[in-house]
Amino acid sequence: MPPRPDDPHDPKGLITEAFRIDGITGAECRSIFVDWALAMDPEQVTAAITALIARHEADAPGHPMLAVLREGQGARPAPRRRGGWQGRRRTP
Repeated sequence: MPPRPDDPHDPKGLITEAFRIDGITGAECRSIFVDWALAMDPEQVTAAITALIARHEADAPGHPMLAVLREGQGARPAPRRRGGWQGRRRTP
């Protein structure tokens, strides 16, 4: 499937393509997921994951990408690192 910039949940088609790869492993799915997540707006990731699960779970219930999406759905974003003088500043 070519990239679909009109698809807000998978504009590059990475997740959709992963579901089409026969014999794909969980590790390969995680790698694709990371590429997908880095290209997404961080504020939209959770909603996009939910939409992608709904889109693909009926057709591929045992697919490793579905398991990776579910893992990503439960993940909490890492706290933002404060660098420079703010990172060294002590708060009372």
